Amino acid sequence: MSLLQKLGLGMGTAPAREVSRPMPSAGRGRNVAAVPAVGATRPPEATGTTRLSNGLKELLWNLDGLGRGTLLDLGPAWQTTLSFFIERGFRVSSEDILREWKEFLSEEEARLQNAATAPVDVDMTATGRAQRFLEANFQYPRSSFDAVLLWDLLDYLEPALAKQTVVNLTELLRPGGVVFALFHSKKPEGFQRYRIADSNSLQIVSSAVICPAQKAYQNREIQDMFIRFRTIKSFVSRDQLRETLFIK
Repeated sequence: MSLLQKLGLGMGTAPAREVSRPMPSAGRGRNVAAVPAVGATRPPEATGTTRLSNGLKELLWNLDGLGRGTLLDLGPAWQTTLSFFIERGFRVSSEDILREWKEFLSEEEARLQNAATAPVDVDMTATGRAQRFLEANFQYPRSSFDAVLLWDLLDYLEPALAKQTVVNLTELLRPGGVVFALFHSKKPEGFQRYRIADSNSLQIVSSAVICPAQKAYQNREIQDMFIRFRTIKSFVSRDQLRETLFIK
């Protein structure tokens, strides 16, 4: 059984591609400035369902009065989310970590196949994969950001990578920085993405599966991962999705 099959990743179906405004690259992440869209027309973004978000309201309350802050969005670069924060004076960086993780696993699968004929001295454990992935994709200076939109990313990463991602995020945040995260109370049946609708609500957009859910974290496990954060505030809703705010 291949590495991708063990992680539940099929090779036959290409993931849906989200539509976003073209923007300059900064490493593998994207740094967004308030510039006009390029071209006469752009395809509209996919529609989604809207839900009230107490976690988002709490995030904005914590960021109120910050002025020209910096924010890292670890999901797709949705135009609506970018505009929402840019209009509030934020400099936004966007990096779709989950899609990069899928691409990385495909490269690892090729590495394993090549190793059968030309062995390579590489740590193929989950911890080794996590370290190589973060070294290649998640590179920003320390204390770069005031806020991070983590969404439900941790539920879809291998546990070893999820834990190390939180460690790295802790270093990227300035003191008082905030992480906004979502956690499923059980493994979700479908796959969805999130974007800002307004200051009180999120839009949930159904999407083709990029990576299957790996783990549904319990409260104690979440607290252990974010142990270096001084404040944790959670909001539980009827759709089995927990919104959680972590303040460094």
